[in-house]
Amino acid sequence: MSNYQEIKEKAYLANMQLPKLGLVLFTFGNASSADRAAGVFAIKPSGVPYEELTPEKMVIVDFDGNTVEGTMRPSSDTKTHAVLYKHWEEIGGIVHTHSTYGTAWAQSQRAIPIYGTTHADHLTVAIPCAPPMQDDMIEGNYEYETGFQIMNHFKQAGLSYKEVEMILVGNHAPFTWGKTAEKAVYNSAVLEEVGRMAMLTEQIRKDVPKLKDALIKKHYDRKHGADSYYGQ
Repeated sequence: MSNYQEIKEKAYLANMQLPKLGLVLFTFGNASSADRAAGVFAIKPSGVPYEELTPEKMVIVDFDGNTVEGTMRPSSDTKTHAVLYKHWEEIGGIVHTHSTYGTAWAQSQRAIPIYGTTHADHLTVAIPCAPPMQDDMIEGNYEYETGFQIMNHFKQAGLSYKEVEMILVGNHAPFTWGKTAEKAVYNSAVLEEVGRMAMLTEQIRKDVPKLKDALIKKHYDRKHGADSYYGQ
């Protein structure tokens, strides 16, 4: 048995949730699960249909993007995962999808505004959208640079990856993360649903205002604050 069986199982289960939740079409996405102590993560192999995946097919990669174990080529987004794991030390799982509504917002180069309490249950700010990648980054090591595109936007916007566990990459698609691969999948589903709600909201009312600060604070604190009590 592999020394990395536990994260292979976690990565497999996370990947299998993506089509189940309607977050991927064909092979348009990937999930990974990290072992911080070992300095590696397990990730979906590139181009393999979800129905053909098994835990044994997950590829083990280090935080520099080098394959440690596995005979298949890891996901084409592996270097993005590696950069984020290497620099954001409290991440345990990452998910990338091309989910419909999240990707539509990314393609529009817009952050997802905070219009309602469903959004505020998870974040106190808009879901950020990094600007489209600069030409020199595109022409370089593209997937590697995508990781820095994400981190640079967080730094410039003054955001914490521990508090905001999701982003849209302009003209591309969503990335989410969390302390576990399971949480990263949850965040992907939340991003997609909040993006859907926001789009519908703007269709109903074009001049819709941002959610008032008192409601943002109330809904976030009752779920995440020191005296949190909310759970459905």
